[in-house]
Amino acid sequence: MTPLVRAFVSHFGEMGSRWGINRTVGQIYALIYVSQRALNADEIGEALEFSRSNVSMGLKELQAWRLVQLRHLSGDRREYFEAPGNAWEVFRTLAEERRRREIEPTLSMLRSALMEEAGNEEDRHAQARMRDMHTLIEQLTNWFDDIQRLDSATLSKLMGMGATVHKLLDFTDKFKRDKR
Repeated sequence: MTPLVRAFVSHFGEMGSRWGINRTVGQIYALIYVSQRALNADEIGEALEFSRSNVSMGLKELQAWRLVQLRHLSGDRREYFEAPGNAWEVFRTLAEERRRREIEPTLSMLRSALMEEAGNEEDRHAQARMRDMHTLIEQLTNWFDDIQRLDSATLSKLMGMGATVHKLLDFTDKFKRDKR
């Protein structure tokens, strides 16, 4: 690995634990992501100095997250792995998986809790707070569904509009104050 690639791989390993994956999985993903070609498990293990079993477990986890795809090369019995080339595709996949693993179970729990009969003031208060949370999460997931339907070019433009929208809101606020 070049020093540039090594720094990227090392950083992803460190960040992995903050993102809910272990260091090994983060490093394997980073190496596959920046690689010019699909890599097999032996190449990954050699580059990262990981055992074959660690690489295999990491690749299984990355496949479960749908972050790497399995490829076969003609005349070669080994399995090769590659990451999507489009960063937006990676983001969408991560967001979908996090939604499936984290958001949907939370919404399910909240729905169940809101269907329970509140027997006292404490439970009524708790349900009101849960209802607010449920409403917010539902709104966010509906917004996310709308965003997921956009193509990558439109998403990039939308992301770039943050400063423009902020200026527009400032202008609108100033206009309202001046009218008073």
